[in-house]
Amino acid sequence: MFQSLPICQWNEDDRPREKMALKGRQNLSDAELLAILIGHGTRLHSAVDLGKIILDRYRGDLNALARATVQDLCVVPGIGTAKAVSIIAAMELAARKKSSVTKLTKVTCSREAYDYLRGHMEDLNNEVFWAVYLNQSNRIVGSEKLSEGGISSTIIDVRILLRKALERHACGLLIAHNHPSGQLNPSEADAKITKQIHHAAKLLDIALIDHLIIGASGYYSFKDEGTI
Repeated sequence: MFQSLPICQWNEDDRPREKMALKGRQNLSDAELLAILIGHGTRLHSAVDLGKIILDRYRGDLNALARATVQDLCVVPGIGTAKAVSIIAAMELAARKKSSVTKLTKVTCSREAYDYLRGHMEDLNNEVFWAVYLNQSNRIVGSEKLSEGGISSTIIDVRILLRKALERHACGLLIAHNHPSGQLNPSEADAKITKQIHHAAKLLDIALIDHLIIGASGYYSFKDEGTI
């Protein structure tokens, strides 16, 4: 039976931790980065081998890996709860970095709105609904998840949405939800709720700037498509 050589017996330049310290994180493969999170391998497989096995399981798709649960990862021999949690924690930090507010305080187009919101929803297996509140200059004054549902739907209460917008003295409103299936085209229900929110917000002198549908492969913008 094949037995992988332990990382401690590799040349120092090839060991993931040492390689990162010497050459920088950009020079590590995905499997090597996972190996650092995994920490130690097994009798048969090094940590890098385990990283490759995990990537093969998800066909090298990091977006698919980001959806994995602890139970999903623990199916891989040599990956226990502690290692699985470390991987998931790292993926969650990466997702939160995508939606960091530090570089974006103003939304001027659908792409900026997508970049701000994608980390909150593109890797989820269930639908969620988010709202972003904007001032008169389209600067973000707040954002939050308003509802969470099942695999194919979530419910939003228009009254709660607008009440929260008024509490923040918002002049503009951006809404978004995800399609875990990856299908970005809006459903009839999506179009209907968009119209309801648009008309109700207009009565309160609040502009509905856009409604985004977000998936792993990109987004759909009601504004860009001329349906708002």
